[in-house]
Amino acid sequence: MINTEKITITFRAFRNRNYSLFFSGQSVSQIGNWMQRTGVIWVVYTMTHSAFMLGLTVFVSQFPSFVFSLLGGIVADRYNRFHVLMATQVASMVQAALLALLVFSHHHTVWEILVLSGVLGLINAFDAPARQPLIHDMVTDKADLPNALALQSSMANLARLIGPAISGLVLVKFGAGMCFLFNAISFVAVIISLLLIRLPTHVPPPAEKKIRSDLAEGFTYLKNTPSINMILLMLSFTSLLVLPYNTLIPVFAKVIFKGNAATFGYINSFIGAGALAGSIFLVSLKKDVDLKFVLLVNTVIFGISLLLFSHLINFPLAMVLITLSGFGMMSQTTISMTLIQLYSDKAMRGRVMSYVAMAYFGMLPLGSLMIGAISQRIGAPNTILCEGITALMIAACFFGYLRGGRRKLKEKKLFNYLII
Repeated sequence: MINTEKITITFRAFRNRNYSLFFSGQSVSQIGNWMQRTGVIWVVYTMTHSAFMLGLTVFVSQFPSFVFSLLGGIVADRYNRFHVLMATQVASMVQAALLALLVFSHHHTVWEILVLSGVLGLINAFDAPARQPLIHDMVTDKADLPNALALQSSMANLARLIGPAISGLVLVKFGAGMCFLFNAISFVAVIISLLLIRLPTHVPPPAEKKIRSDLAEGFTYLKNTPSINMILLMLSFTSLLVLPYNTLIPVFAKVIFKGNAATFGYINSFIGAGALAGSIFLVSLKKDVDLKFVLLVNTVIFGISLLLFSHLINFPLAMVLITLSGFGMMSQTTISMTLIQLYSDKAMRGRVMSYVAMAYFGMLPLGSLMIGAISQRIGAPNTILCEGITALMIAACFFGYLRGGRRKLKEKKLFNYLII
């Protein structure tokens, strides 16, 4: 028998009309985004056969987000976030269309693809700080906010499951140009959904400070808020040293498992399946669950699965472990961003999210560049083995902080029981 109450709890954020519209448009666009990411990585690897170039591709596509993310956070706090998001979606559509035209011309080079990837990284520097805080304005009942953020992650991970699988087949039959073209078309769904959304009238800040003052204020707030800076520090280490493991997936697809573009797409889809399962797990959690403890456990799962996956040559068994890695990996960003947004003051949310973008979009490309270079020397399997060990070390270093939240939760429950 279907538990309708459980379903209602799991999807309660859809009671908000604006959020439902935004979610539907993003669902289509995220699939296109993953098709483009998969296509770009595969094209670069087939043209260069270099693990270092894989790292460089990720670096170029995400490092601009790190450089300009603080400015993006200031823009998100000063101006209408809805208008900022609309502008970034249109710009992303143009970037995807240019990438498609370049590949269809059959005269593309690696460096031209890298330049356009860098343009997208610049766009994302302004997109992320505006997108995440805007969800707060779309959810009228703030009790639904954690569910809305978890559903957002579920949608992104479902796209990570579907997008690479479709992309792998499209790459084999039609080429990368069709992946990029589909991504350009998918932005139409986002733009239409944004046009249908009705948000409260934007009230600009009472007085605009100098950019330097805004940056200093954001940094001071972050420094004086341990509930945010500890999570941000853990996300930074994980993004630098562990999350770049998927940079080496093309090497496993083509060299270790002797496959092609479809194999690459399938491996990414298994990662997406694990991440989706993790997101559904998070969406279904009760409101009083200690998310910090869940983050700790999932980090351990992440590390162990990477460690065991690293030297497997049996494809089915390797896919079981890579799925587990996706499950553990999902928590690193989803729970971190959820906790940070819940702990942040409204007036500081854009700048706080810009620091999150720095931690993710800054450390991840640097880590990808480093992982690519290390892999050239010790090989992809040994590199991922080291990343799995590193994930366990990070869990050990932050054990006290993450476990402390669980102790406080138990004490609170005991106190409530005694006073009743």
